[in-house]
Amino acid sequence: MSTTIPAPATTEQSADRKPATRRMRKRRTMNPWGVVAWIVGIGFFFPVLWMVLTAFKQEADAYTDPPKLIFSPTLDQFRAVFDQGVGTGLANSAFATVISTLLVLVLGIPAAFALSLRPVRGTRDAMFFFLSTKMLPVVAAILPLYVIVSEVGLLDNIWALIILYTAMNLPIAVWMMRSFFLEVPGEILEAASLDGASLWRSVREVVLPLVSPGIAATALICVIFAWNEFFFAVNLTAVQAQTMPVFLVGFIAGEGLYWAKLSAAATMAALPVVLAGWLAQNKLVRGLSFGAIK
Repeated sequence: MSTTIPAPATTEQSADRKPATRRMRKRRTMNPWGVVAWIVGIGFFFPVLWMVLTAFKQEADAYTDPPKLIFSPTLDQFRAVFDQGVGTGLANSAFATVISTLLVLVLGIPAAFALSLRPVRGTRDAMFFFLSTKMLPVVAAILPLYVIVSEVGLLDNIWALIILYTAMNLPIAVWMMRSFFLEVPGEILEAASLDGASLWRSVREVVLPLVSPGIAATALICVIFAWNEFFFAVNLTAVQAQTMPVFLVGFIAGEGLYWAKLSAAATMAALPVVLAGWLAQNKLVRGLSFGAIK
């Protein structure tokens, strides 16, 4: 009966194992910046965790000192929120967010393409104008906006918010998408033109697929801005067109008697944005690294 003796490791194999061993030791070594990052991340996530836990408590358990960590979870607060008409706020927020984001993309993509690949005289001034509109405090414009909206009969109308959200997000969308279009090499358009493709076909079949991650990132940011907007909604809507941020205000009381209901409503308000970000996270990361942050 013969016994197989493993061959001794050669000098090259030993040399290859040393860097791997160093990497494993480095991974096991605790990085202080990693610890700081974890602490900061937990600090940012803790309010969200607290909100979700409170949403599953009874009102008596939600406002205790010290806080109650062990409790019987319940869905009573979610049922109470539905009974108080959260559907209207959710539907209005979803409608205003989707329509305004689509309008921003329809208007912003051609503008960003023209300002990036087909620049004209005064392009820099136009870009500065787009950026300067974001510096205007919204509180300074609310009185004339209220008068205009009232005169055209759009008070407590969801279309007033759609128009304002489109105007509010369009400058930042054009600014972002222009950066994405600038990343597309001009030689690609020239090659498509030499092959006989029209400008529209080149944009549709060549440019848009290349910048699709950036467009997705821009759309997601517009969705977040429109969904979370509160100031215009609380001043220009009442009952019929109220959005989720306005609906949440009804649960705020100085006595703290509605913390569980408020947490349940806030969890429902945050869920669509969290799901949208989770579904689009790959395109969002690719889009933001494609040239938006420069």
